[in-house]
Amino acid sequence: MAITREKKVEVKKTLGDALTGAESVVFVSFKGLGVTDATNMRQSLRDKGIGYYVAKKTLIKSALEDKKYAGELPPLEGEIALAYSEDPTTAAREIHTFGKDLGGKVKIVGGIFEGAYQDMTAMTEIALIPSRETLLAQFVNIINSPIQGFASVLDQIAEQKA
Repeated sequence: MAITREKKVEVKKTLGDALTGAESVVFVSFKGLGVTDATNMRQSLRDKGIGYYVAKKTLIKSALEDKKYAGELPPLEGEIALAYSEDPTTAAREIHTFGKDLGGKVKIVGGIFEGAYQDMTAMTEIALIPSRETLLAQFVNIINSPIQGFASVLDQIAEQKA
């Protein structure tokens, strides 16, 4: 379906605004995704502060050309949406999770990370990075582990002497 020139300008402006405010962008293929699943996914992404926008590939490419990212744009085949967030890994992680939950109907086909285009493999690796909270919890556990071991040894020594 053809869209008017005014609508194209509006979509391109929306995409440009989304790209400007985003720390990372994920190119999402959603072929075969049902309306109910798409609605649930959009709502969940919105609740987590992740933007999700579907547009024609020509408009997406045009908006991307204006931003002049480093590297080469990965091939965008099929139906494409952009998922973007201010957190560098959240969008990729959530899209990857939905891809597993929905049986592969949602796939990461590439993205933008740290101002450069990334292919599907790189964005999938980024999606597997734990959240900041998880990393902090792991760090605290690593720091706390020797202290707990030392306290346990002291407790055992105190029990032997008693």
